[in-house]
Amino acid sequence: MNRELTMNDLVIAGIAVAAGLLAAFLLRMLLRWLGKHADRTRWTGDEVIVDALRTVVPWAAVVGGAAAAGAALPLTRTVQRNVNQGLTVLLILVVTIAAARMVAGLIRTVTQSRSGVAGSATIFVNITRVVVLAIGCLVVLQTLGISIAPLLTALGVGGLAVALALQDTLANLFAGIHILASKTVQPGDYIRLSSGEEGYVTDINWRQTTIRNLSNNLVIIPNGQLAGTNMTNYNRPEQDLTILVQAGVAYDSDLEHVERVTLEVISEVMTEITGAVPDHEPAVRFHTFGDSRIGFTIILGVGEFSDQFRIKHEFIKRLHRRYREEGIRIPAPTRTVAIQQSGTPLPDAVIPAPRPSTHDHEIS
Repeated sequence: MNRELTMNDLVIAGIAVAAGLLAAFLLRMLLRWLGKHADRTRWTGDEVIVDALRTVVPWAAVVGGAAAAGAALPLTRTVQRNVNQGLTVLLILVVTIAAARMVAGLIRTVTQSRSGVAGSATIFVNITRVVVLAIGCLVVLQTLGISIAPLLTALGVGGLAVALALQDTLANLFAGIHILASKTVQPGDYIRLSSGEEGYVTDINWRQTTIRNLSNNLVIIPNGQLAGTNMTNYNRPEQDLTILVQAGVAYDSDLEHVERVTLEVISEVMTEITGAVPDHEPAVRFHTFGDSRIGFTIILGVGEFSDQFRIKHEFIKRLHRRYREEGIRIPAPTRTVAIQQSGTPLPDAVIPAPRPSTHDHEIS
């Protein structure tokens, strides 16, 4: 335009800017009200969406008001084009950042709801955030009139060199994606590796998996090593598991009585102790005629891996007390050795046998 700037132009531009600011304020208040209602729902994804809209919508109103003000002013064609281009770029950047936050938040919500205990799989969150931001940057370049075809070609050629230089990093990246896609390990699972490391999986990111062991220390394992090792997952296919407790009674015990008393103690523990599985069918299995006792295995059900220590502790205490009340004897291991010197027989000596070195939980 070649006409001079007048007071009416400034008034109209001011009204447009004020209208944009007022609309931004009202829309922000509306979204804040929606956010309070979203907090009351069970699904947390609506909170993420409302939070993203709270960033985009007010800025869109402000940009719209500024664009209307620019159209009302007698600007030259070049200045008008630059103003519109700048406002468009600003709006694209705001939408891109909000979209990256929203998509990352939704993926984090999904991973947390599936894992159930703790942590989020940040590998998917980070990948999606980077992808959305990269797409937004390409759109900005295209809006500014910069051709992105040479840039994509350069990135393709440079990507080959980067891939060769970062083989280990990329191996860990794709190993982490494979682990999560195959659902062999999820955040919150309790795992044990063949190398001895064990604990709860707290996070799987683009390079490594973080495990928190029972002593509350963190163990960092590269994804490639985790994917290539033998592993036991105590949460798959289901979280409930059974544990074995070894015990033994004297040969003169009434085994029917022993079994009945043991089952009563099992039922008591399964009902009263936190972490036990009340619906688990109790079981006592006699299996060995030992040197000084009849050995049997007690099968207990626990709801989660770390619960077994508390349940074993309470069960052994209660079973020992109940055996004493019922007169059931748990003999100590003994061995009879006959010693003869110079052809003269001597009385037999009863020597306590050494306790076996085992990791089984044995009541003795």
